[in-house]
Amino acid sequence: MRITRIAMAGVIAGGIGLPATATVAVAAAPKEVSKDIIAVQIRKQGFACENPESATRDPEAAKPDEAAWILTCKGVTYKVMLVPNQAAKVERIDSDRKSTDQP
Repeated sequence: MRITRIAMAGVIAGGIGLPATATVAVAAAPKEVSKDIIAVQIRKQGFACENPESATRDPEAAKPDEAAWILTCKGVTYKVMLVPNQAAKVERIDSDRKSTDQP
C-alpha cells in the first residue's frame, strides 16, 4: 500500500511538473522523535521527567518496529522503547546502570 502511494505521488507530481524523485526522497526520510515528545509520552505513563536534556537512539536495544531511545532528564535517565499503537516500554537506568520498570 505504501509503495502504491509513493508511485501515485510520483505520477501526480510528474503530472504537475514536479520531479518524482523529490517525492521519493521525502518518503524515505527517517522519522526522528524529539526529546520533548518522548518525555511527554513517559510522563503520561507515570514516570517523572523534568527538563528533558537529551534523547539518543540505542541501536543495540532496537527491534523491528520498536525504536529504542536513551532519554536523559534532570536527575534521571530512562531507556524508552517506542512501539507503534502501544504504550512505551520504559526502564529507569540508575547511575550504576541497573534498570527498573517501575515509575
